[in-house]
Amino acid sequence: MATPEVQLSPPSPQVVERREPSREWKTFWSNPLAWIGVIVLTLIVLFSFVGPVFYHVSAYAPNLGAALSPPNAQYPLGSDSLGRDNLIRLMIGGQLSLEVGFAAALVTMVIGVIYGLISGFVGGATDVILMRIVDILYAIPQLFFLLFLDSVFKPNAVLLVFVIALFSWFGVARLVRGEVLSLKTRDYVEAARALGSSNMRIMIRHLLPNVMGVVVVSTTLQVANAILTVAGLSFLGLGLPPPTPNWGQMLSDSMTYMFQNAWWLIYPPGFAILFVELCVNFIGVALNQAYDPRLRR
Repeated sequence: MATPEVQLSPPSPQVVERREPSREWKTFWSNPLAWIGVIVLTLIVLFSFVGPVFYHVSAYAPNLGAALSPPNAQYPLGSDSLGRDNLIRLMIGGQLSLEVGFAAALVTMVIGVIYGLISGFVGGATDVILMRIVDILYAIPQLFFLLFLDSVFKPNAVLLVFVIALFSWFGVARLVRGEVLSLKTRDYVEAARALGSSNMRIMIRHLLPNVMGVVVVSTTLQVANAILTVAGLSFLGLGLPPPTPNWGQMLSDSMTYMFQNAWWLIYPPGFAILFVELCVNFIGVALNQAYDPRLRR
């Protein structure tokens, strides 16, 4: 009797060299830097967003009779030159700094991923042209462009987000492009193409999940860069106009009273920026260790 012919199904393009999320997260949470970064950053977020719910004080009403008051029962963190409560202004300023920082990092990630994915997957002349555009944009001085926008448009949070993202997505695009150039020659991509998958499906279903490790790490570091950029621009007077408080502007205003021993104006916003930067970088280091097999324990 003839042996029945066994029909072998073609290899599924879903057999992708994907990392195990459980192992990545286990590695991430085994890093003490991750715990420090997550806990302290969570406390800062709660301080900025939940604090004003319980601390019912105006951040804008001046009280010239209490100007430059040191910390006391009425002003737990002192008052500024106009007699405004420094504690509530630190909370409100944290909201703006964190919102702009995280939003700018998200926009940066979206632009960089799309640009790098297309450039690396299409390749050829398209890749060369797209990368030369990145090189040209890299050469534009960020501060000069910000000065130009500040003179033409009235600064606002949305404009600040897109301006920061406009000068931040180049590195993400290059990282994604490099990963895609390496991944698009893998067997599972060739199998998907042989089965008739469209280019869009290959990019979204097979390439994008495998570059997310690099994207997550890079985006985390972009949050720190964006928050620092917001603080720097506000320190230079290019951020949001008063009376909207933010940490950079508070730090800039405090420089006038540096030699008057008004430490409550200088150290709180300075340490707030420092702690956020350290926490985000700690999380970025832990994520990099979790996603990079060479650094994984």
